Amino acid sequence: MASLYRKIMFNNHTINRFKELETPFYYYDLGILNKTLSACKESSSKYGYHVHYAMKANFNQRVLNAIQSFGFGADCVSGNEVKAALEHGFEKENIVFAGVGKSDKEINLALDADIFCFNAESVQELMVINDLAKAKNKIANIAIRINPNVDAHTHHFITTGLDENKFGINTWQLDAVVEALHHCANLQFLGIHFHIGSQIIDMEVYKNLCTRINEIQEWFTEKGFEVKILNVGGGLGVDYYNPDTNQISNFENYFKVFKQFLNVRADQEVHFELGRALVAQCSSLVARVLYVKNGIKKNFLVLDAGMTELIRPMLYQAYHQIENISRKSEYDEQISVGIDTIQYDIVGPICESTDCFRKDVEMPTSFRGDLIAIRTTGAYGEVMASSYNLRDRVGSVYSN
Repeated sequence: MASLYRKIMFNNHTINRFKELETPFYYYDLGILNKTLSACKESSSKYGYHVHYAMKANFNQRVLNAIQSFGFGADCVSGNEVKAALEHGFEKENIVFAGVGKSDKEINLALDADIFCFNAESVQELMVINDLAKAKNKIANIAIRINPNVDAHTHHFITTGLDENKFGINTWQLDAVVEALHHCANLQFLGIHFHIGSQIIDMEVYKNLCTRINEIQEWFTEKGFEVKILNVGGGLGVDYYNPDTNQISNFENYFKVFKQFLNVRADQEVHFELGRALVAQCSSLVARVLYVKNGIKKNFLVLDAGMTELIRPMLYQAYHQIENISRKSEYDEQISVGIDTIQYDIVGPICESTDCFRKDVEMPTSFRGDLIAIRTTGAYGEVMASSYNLRDRVGSVYSN
């Protein structure tokens, strides 16, 4: 079988370096990371927008240091993420704390740190934060996370803004929110918060979100509340199919949608919480072929990396580009034709049938010891790793 062999991002020097290293590992191209952060900063600054990095996407230390150096804030969903943000130099005035299940311990930690804002996700949570703040004689800044019931048109496992989702407060509960706020003297209402899902590539979705935000903020204004903050969340997607040609998401178009369709007063701030779009393309999971199992119906490449290093394909059928970078040196850098290829199922060593990265991947004929790169793993790769099967946690390698 003949096919095109796509040009990949790894040069021969990098591949030769990898040959000497123990696999698997996460490879971080810090150049791509910095270009992405610069593009986001330039596009958001044009409109005076505030960007908080969603730390759940990746909390690798060098990644966090790079993001902090660009002046972004931090969007946290656990107490330990709040601690990590502070430890990596994120200013407390730029830290927001979301999450549907904040424990008392986590809330107290954030109160002691005097973070910028809690994104509250239930009426009961408002009461709890108020009581804990009162015990410390403090006032907690609050934004109300609201489900706008906007369909993100993404995988149902990563949709978060519908009435059926566990996150946020549904619009029919807003009267109860207003009543709670009137009785909570240790809460300071700042604004409203939304997050409708992840890996969103259709800008029409964000137009619909803007329409709902405009309606909801008007509702709060009519109830006598000053909405100072419009936190529109994040969710901007990346191109998993073409990681070389589309390394950086179109931040310009993304922010322009909110500029055009969101009603913003002169005294209001607009906040974003971006994660995947900032870090996904900067990393690849590099593994070795342990065994080649060729059969009648199926051919398998068994790697030394599995669902313990990257669970996204097994968790919600996520696609990742997969390349045999050991075979690259046999061909020109230009796209070639006439190369022998085989369709392989790319699987891991974990004792689970679901431990499969992709099925029927057309690749050059591959051999034991070949290096395989699984692309676009900078978001929800390393952070979701586990020690299932008592596997060792793997390390990271950097471009410089």
